Parts: sequence; C-alpha cells; structure tokens
Amino acid sequence: MAEVVEVCSVDAPASVVWSVLADFDAISSWAPSVDHSCLTTSAVDGVGATRRIQTGRTTVLQTVITWEPERRLAYVITGLPPVVRSVTNTWQLIEFGGTTSGTTKVTLTSSIDAGPRPPQHVVARVVGRALAKASRQMLDGLNRHVQNQQQGATA
Repeated sequence: MAEVVEVCSVDAPASVVWSVLADFDAISSWAPSVDHSCLTTSAVDGVGATRRIQTGRTTVLQTVITWEPERRLAYVITGLPPVVRSVTNTWQLIEFGGTTSGTTKVTLTSSIDAGPRPPQHVVARVVGRALAKASRQMLDGLNRHVQNQQQGATA
C-alpha cells in the first residue's frame, strides 16, 4: 500500500471548512479538476453517502466510510482501473485559534492498494503521483472557495 499526504492551512475555523466538505455532492463547485458531481444515494451526508464525480472522461464513485463533523471525512473511491484494488481519501481538520477566526490545518491522505507484489507496488506509486497532483489541486480549490466565502460574508 502507498500513501500520499498533502497539507494546507486555511484561514478559517474548522466549522467553515467542514461545511464545504460536508456539502458532499457540491465538490464540483470548488475542486478544479471535477467537472461534475452528484449524489447517487438518498443519504446526503454521513457514512454511506455516495457521490458520482466526473473528471474529463473518467467517472468514479466515492462512498463515505468515516464522517466525524469538523474533524474527519473519509471515502473509498470505486470505478478505477482494475489494476488498482482500492483507494481511500481521508480529510483531516485540525483547528488552531478561536472558533470564529481560527486557522485550520487540512490534511488529505490518499491510500492506494494495488496489491502485495513488487510490480503492484510500482503501480501504487504511479497512481500515488497522480493522486498527489489531484490532492494539491483539491486543497488549493478548497482554500480558494473558503476564502471567497469569507470575503463574501464580510462584504
């Protein structure tokens, strides 16, 4: 298994960052590489909620497996090529400062399982590099979106 970890700081309290992540079907409004997103379950949030996302010609499903408001969100990604056994993205929020003007450290960890054999480890590392780029884009998009929300609230 390979892991890719990307981190950013967002000048907003964890509750604000969480509100963006918790709007699970709206990822296409802030993640630049996501062209379309929608829910495929009646659950709009919480464990079991599933969204379909489209990035270019690639379509995957993301099903929530961990839902800890203002702390952690994890989802398993399905629909990837069969050479990848599983991918899980975990978002972790750690707030510093007050709840009205704090800064939130946002960590996005992608765990890739392509299998136990050495050639499969190579596949996991290659997929990990692509996911690292996507993770950086998502973190940047999340940060921009939150900052735009904050500026709109003060205007």
